[in-house]
Amino acid sequence: MSVQVWCLRHGESQNVTDNVAGAVPSAPLTERGHEQAALATRTLAGERIGAVYSSTALRARQTAQPLATAAGVEVRALPDLMEVGIGKHEGSSDPAVRRQTADVLRSWVVDNDLTQQVADGETGFAVTARMGKVFQAIAEQHRGETVAGVGHVASLTVALGQLCALGAAVWGTPLPHAQPLLVEWDGSTWHCPSWPDAH
Repeated sequence: MSVQVWCLRHGESQNVTDNVAGAVPSAPLTERGHEQAALATRTLAGERIGAVYSSTALRARQTAQPLATAAGVEVRALPDLMEVGIGKHEGSSDPAVRRQTADVLRSWVVDNDLTQQVADGETGFAVTARMGKVFQAIAEQHRGETVAGVGHVASLTVALGQLCALGAAVWGTPLPHAQPLLVEWDGSTWHCPSWPDAH
């Protein structure tokens, strides 16, 4: 039985505007991020959302909360939906670290080389394994339902690229803040009918 998952990258947050790299779990939404979360909630108002998941990061939970309130459910925060871990470089504002992080993500998405990692951080294999586990659990628990999940740009991109076999097509079109993206499970395979602004 099919499952629909509305995936969202969290709204604009302090770590993004401050150019801080890594998972940065305590970074809050900016005022604009809260507005984006409210807009996402209005966008999905016509959907019968049975559950709302988010990463444990503050910015993801703040994005998920309006969705959950509108749906009459609690936010279910899951550590496995977190952003890519970059080990000892976590929280760095060094442009070289951000470049390296982008290069590693590119190797995962474009070259399908999941062995790469930033410093002592996660490999692509580790990220796709934990994210895939979450999506599979959602598919098993919510058959015939529609749910929402709020995560992060890098971990969502590499995970959905693998789950939906999107390949390099998604590179260069990063997920916009708090813009819902439909992902569907048909009982055997994941599908992403469209990718924001993908060519």
